[in-house]
Amino acid sequence: MASKITVGAKAPGFKLPRDGGGEISLSDFRGQALVLYFYPKADTPGCTTEAIDFSRLAGGFAKANTAVVGVSADPVAKQDKFKAKHKLKVALGSDESHKMLEAYGVWAEKSLYGRKYMGILRNTYLIGPDGRIARIWEKVKVAGHAEEVLAAAKEL
Repeated sequence: MASKITVGAKAPGFKLPRDGGGEISLSDFRGQALVLYFYPKADTPGCTTEAIDFSRLAGGFAKANTAVVGVSADPVAKQDKFKAKHKLKVALGSDESHKMLEAYGVWAEKSLYGRKYMGILRNTYLIGPDGRIARIWEKVKVAGHAEEVLAAAKEL
């Protein structure tokens, strides 16, 4: 497992398959800020609310020169259905290999009803235009989160 990412560190590079086909990479966002939010599973209640909230604020993020990308381990076909069903306005990346998830420290052991399993932590990273981590939110509570991230993006 990769070492823990800290504020001020250079953001780990990535290249992932994305919704709608093609790839998305960190270098695509050079010169602008980037919100990377990691979510456990497409089309589940918390993940849907979070994606809709980020989509609702897409215009505000654009005004703050900040792109938003959601990442999970779901296959691209599932991401496409999720995006279409909820009319999402944010890009969705698919990391079925878990390489990027591990690089960002969000592929970790979790526990539910005493059962341990590997899964994605609901964390968000705000990456500045300089490619460095500007802010980290761990163990995100969905309510009000997108608004808090937008406020931080406006401060960059």
